[in-house]
Amino acid sequence: MSDVQPNKIPVTVLTGYLGAGKTTLLNRILSEPHGKKFAVVVNEFGEIGIDNDLVVGADEEVFEMNNGCICCTVRGDLIRIIDGLLRRKNDFDGIIVETTGLADPAPVAQTFFVDETVGAKTALDAVVTVADAKWLKDRLKDAPEAKNQIAFADVILLNKTDLVSETELKDVEMRIRAINPFARIHRTQKSDIAIDKVLGQGAFDLDRIQAIDPDFLEGGHKHFHDEDMQSYSFSSDKPLDPDRFFPWIQELTQREGPNILRSKGILAFKDDPDRFVFQGVHMILDGDHQRPWRDDEAKTSRIVFIGRKLDPKALEAGFLSCVA
Repeated sequence: MSDVQPNKIPVTVLTGYLGAGKTTLLNRILSEPHGKKFAVVVNEFGEIGIDNDLVVGADEEVFEMNNGCICCTVRGDLIRIIDGLLRRKNDFDGIIVETTGLADPAPVAQTFFVDETVGAKTALDAVVTVADAKWLKDRLKDAPEAKNQIAFADVILLNKTDLVSETELKDVEMRIRAINPFARIHRTQKSDIAIDKVLGQGAFDLDRIQAIDPDFLEGGHKHFHDEDMQSYSFSSDKPLDPDRFFPWIQELTQREGPNILRSKGILAFKDDPDRFVFQGVHMILDGDHQRPWRDDEAKTSRIVFIGRKLDPKALEAGFLSCVA
C-alpha cells in the first residue's frame, strides 16, 4: 500500500452521489481477482448485488467474498465495526468505507481521527469520489452534498464518460477543478479502473499532485473559480519552526474549522531530517513523520486548504509567520 505510516492500516473513504457508480466500483473490489484482501464496510448491504459472490456469513454483519475480501454492513456504529475488524487486521491489506450517496464524507473521515483506538491503528489513505459525468453539473447546482464530495476528494472517478461529448467532459472537468484543483481525476466507464489507482494512494503526498500539475504551487490553478468553494496552497523553502506552526494550525482550525473542508501539507521543520505530513478534516488534525528527506529533493514546506469563505492573505501570513 502507500508509504505513509506503514504500521497503520490504510483506510479509503468511498463516496459519490446517488447513481454515480459507487456500487459498481465496490462490486469490482469485492469480486475481481486483484490479489489483495480488503475489508469493505457498506451502509446498507441490501443495495449491493453481490450475494452470489458470498462465501461465508461469519455473522450477520461480516461476509467473506470469493476473492478473500470481507464485506461488513454498518447497521450500528462505524467505530464498533472498525474496532472489530482491527482485531483481525492480519487478514487484509486495507479498509474501504462506503458512505451513503447523500452523505457529506466529513463525519466518516473524521472517525479515523477522533477515536483514539481507531486513530492509533489506521490512517486515512484517501477520499475517493465517484461522479456522474452526465449529471454532475446539475448536482453541483442543487445538491451541496455533491459539491462537498468533490471538494473532499483526493481521487475522483469521472464516470459514465460514454454518455457525454468531449466538450461536455472538458466543461465538467473545469467545474471540478474550480472546486478542487488538487484531486486526481480519472475518466471511467462503468467504474472500470485499476484498483491501484483508487487504493493505496497515500493522499497525504502532495508530490503526486506536483507530478501531475507541476505549476500548481506557483498559483497556476488560480484561474479555476467557484463561487463559494476555494482552494489555496502556500509553500516555503525555508524551514519551519514547529513551536510556531502547531499552535498556529491548531488555532486556525479551531476558529475556521467549519469552513475548512480539507487541509493537508508536507512540512520541513528545522533540525528535523524527516518530512512531516499532516491532513485535516474540518477542526480535526492528524500528522506524523513520514520518511527522511531525500538528498535530491528540495526541502520545501507545502500546505493546502480547501474550503469556503477563507481569507488567503491571512492564511499566507499565518503560514509564513511559522518560518524558523
